[in-house]
Amino acid sequence: METSKAMEESDVGILCYISQLPGFRGILKQRYADFIVNEVDTDGNVVHLTCLEPPPQMVEETKECEAKVSDEKMSERKSHEAEMELFRSLAGDSDAEKLESLISQVDSRTESEDSVPHIVLSPDSDKTHRTAVHNFFKQNFKFLVTDTTDGPDASSKCIRVRLDSGGHKNNGRNSKKRKERGEKPFDSRGSSNWPEHLGKFLRFHLYKENKDTQEALGIIGKMLGIQSKSFGFAGTKDKRAVSTQRVTVFKQQASRLAALNDRLIGIKVGDFCHVKEGLLLGKLLGNRFTVTLRGVIADSEDTIKAAADSLGRHGFINYFGLQRFGTGSVPTHLIGAALLRGEWKTAVSMILDPREGERDVIRKAREYYKESNDIEGTLRQLPRHLVAERAVLQCLKKCPGDYLQAMKAIPRTLRMMYVHGYQSYLWNHAASERLQKYGFDQVVLGDLVYCKGDDNEKETVGVNSESNDDNCDDTYDCSHLDETSGTDLLERKNTLVKVVTVEDMSTGNYTVDDVILPMPGSRVIFPTNEIATVYHDLAKKDAINLTESVHHVKEFSITSMTGSYRRVFQKPLDFE
Repeated sequence: METSKAMEESDVGILCYISQLPGFRGILKQRYADFIVNEVDTDGNVVHLTCLEPPPQMVEETKECEAKVSDEKMSERKSHEAEMELFRSLAGDSDAEKLESLISQVDSRTESEDSVPHIVLSPDSDKTHRTAVHNFFKQNFKFLVTDTTDGPDASSKCIRVRLDSGGHKNNGRNSKKRKERGEKPFDSRGSSNWPEHLGKFLRFHLYKENKDTQEALGIIGKMLGIQSKSFGFAGTKDKRAVSTQRVTVFKQQASRLAALNDRLIGIKVGDFCHVKEGLLLGKLLGNRFTVTLRGVIADSEDTIKAAADSLGRHGFINYFGLQRFGTGSVPTHLIGAALLRGEWKTAVSMILDPREGERDVIRKAREYYKESNDIEGTLRQLPRHLVAERAVLQCLKKCPGDYLQAMKAIPRTLRMMYVHGYQSYLWNHAASERLQKYGFDQVVLGDLVYCKGDDNEKETVGVNSESNDDNCDDTYDCSHLDETSGTDLLERKNTLVKVVTVEDMSTGNYTVDDVILPMPGSRVIFPTNEIATVYHDLAKKDAINLTESVHHVKEFSITSMTGSYRRVFQKPLDFE
């Protein structure tokens, strides 16, 4: 496999321009401030950071809430005292002291700690007494669970007591999304007590310079002592940029976040308010970009004006850009292709092997692993930001040789990017073919479009384009990973898709702006003109069949993904 050269646009199907104009050259993002991104929310408001302080009313509510919590803690301690006395009479002084220390450990434990505190009580050979102890915990300390382990001799057993991994004061019933939360209950991620009338999510505007979204939220999360997955956002924003976006966090107080502003570098938070629901990927209309080009080389001022003019009038081909395929020299779509073929070991090697163009410290760590196979030693050398690499190695340390498990250890949004990268690679090639074969000025027979008006009523319609049903765990929907097509996402939730017919051509109901192409999956239809063959032919070259899967791992199989649609031609709004 060729990985030594830097990836170029043509490698991922970006082959055409809409316009035939000569165009001009310039440097994009020479400084990070040359690229300013402001999120546009679903109501069309451009997001700016305007105020760093929480509103006075919010501060008041926070104080009330804190007072209430400290009162509750006091009464909880008192109620523990009564139960501790009961336990002391049941189990004796030494076990009672152990239990006291366990409870104080539980009370002071932070959400981000992974280890589960536990104690082992004194050996006990009386089964009836052991049963009484188990029942005592069931009735009085519901956040603790007990089990039995072997004692020091054959006749005795020891009771082990630990924090229920479902969490303090949680009965484990609300486990619908438990898998995604890493076994942690939702409510334990913020204040355990919350005023009824307040929305449970704090929404704020995040302003960041030269950092990607995950990195910025990781820093804020660390300062607050909460996991970065407690944050919700509508889309990840470019790293090399100055960007402002909305973020939600569960049950946190504005004053705590505002207090971080003095310590944060290149990050600011503000414009706080409480809302009922957390933000989800795709919940945005788009982004407002303010772009500065430097070092411009052009034949004349007129050439520049004509090119800019054309961009405003005709728009551009809505390609997935290079960042979709990763910044490293091993493109995500190649790893995606290996996963679709079920080649787990190959995929793991592509993630871990030495690659071109990386910093010395990373190169050395990769080479060290390849030569020594020493996972511990490699993890010590590998920088923390290499999330996928570290996750894979940590899993291989626990389960040597289980390469599929190692791939599944990568955080879900990141591991879905591989297969999504492959879908994007096919989409780009199909979009290029659509332009080369049929141009950009008219809709043609067999194109796909979102239905309009009366077409929604007719039975000739293809298929519902998006299924994002929570109960539908066997289908993986990747549309939400694409933050740029927020408008499409909102439109297509309930929109049907159809193939353009001769009748449509004569009524002129559809224009080239309506043309969409599928991201392959089980619930999409393909155009009925020549563009469909691009998908199947390209996939065949990679030994992939888009209609049947060669393995049973649903999240790495095209047939278990719903697929989605994306507009081929996009015109910028409010273009200046």
